[in-house]
Amino acid sequence: MTAALHPRRLPLYGLLLAGVSLLLALLIGSAEIPAGDVLAYLVTDDGSVNDRIVDQLRLPRALSAFAVGGLLALAGTLMQVLLRNPLGDPYVLGVSGGAATAVLLAMLLTLPGAWYTPAALGGALLSTLLVFGMARHGDDWHGDRLLLTGVVVAAGWGALISFVLSISPAVQLPGMLFWLMGDLADATRPGVPLLVLATGLLLARLRARELNIASQGLLQAAALGVDTRRLRLELYFLGAVFTAAAVAVAGSVGFVGLITPHLIRRLGGADHRILLPTAALAGGSLLVLADSAARTLISPMQLPVGVLTALFGVPVFLILLHRRTER
Repeated sequence: MTAALHPRRLPLYGLLLAGVSLLLALLIGSAEIPAGDVLAYLVTDDGSVNDRIVDQLRLPRALSAFAVGGLLALAGTLMQVLLRNPLGDPYVLGVSGGAATAVLLAMLLTLPGAWYTPAALGGALLSTLLVFGMARHGDDWHGDRLLLTGVVVAAGWGALISFVLSISPAVQLPGMLFWLMGDLADATRPGVPLLVLATGLLLARLRARELNIASQGLLQAAALGVDTRRLRLELYFLGAVFTAAAVAVAGSVGFVGLITPHLIRRLGGADHRILLPTAALAGGSLLVLADSAARTLISPMQLPVGVLTALFGVPVFLILLHRRTER
């Protein structure tokens, strides 16, 4: 490996990528604003239209996209440790589906927006319990069984989502469909998801040593003195919280948690002390770039960001599955 790709430098590259992606998100849009003016609007307020576009529209949306992408990448990293399988992802395992179903039910009941996050957390926790409860065999889980169970549970949530949409009033249906495909148009309050991301990253980072050991297998980790029962519960809970926070903000965005950890590992960041922060930065940057593209590809119309992540993520998933099958 060349010095330029030394694993210890990966978080630095992640910070650089995050900065570039956020700057591009502030520059790209239907209104052309020079880069110098964009930077000036971030520190001053002159009341102009361009200033409001940057401060009230582009910046909150970019920060929300970064938080959502980082949360999904962290959730995928933790689930891949549990499965010992690079195909682990909140979307693939049905955790995102459970959270999305709960939020859609809240929308159907016309509950206030404050209910969406608790509903998403309840749905994510329920889906996690279903997947890992049904896949349990004895005192351990087999990665392939977990993956298959997750795919089946995800299909079940998909059927329930279709039922909810079929009985929803026509006036609500367009907004529900667009949100379901991954939508950041109304993500104007990035403070809470950013706080969840920072806190969750710190908590996960404190378990980096146990995660490194558990990556070799939970039975081996138990033999080396790791409290695997506690570690499992922590990973279940953190994965569900990360997914719920992301779904409550942006709807069901797939494959960010699948692609990002795998990419960082390919670059040499297998150590979770490096993998966790780099995955959060790269996942956030990936979704910021995808959302910027979704806003501008067919401007003035906007694409759901989940469409773009799926178009990119599905081929990656199939490649990983093919390689794993060959082994």
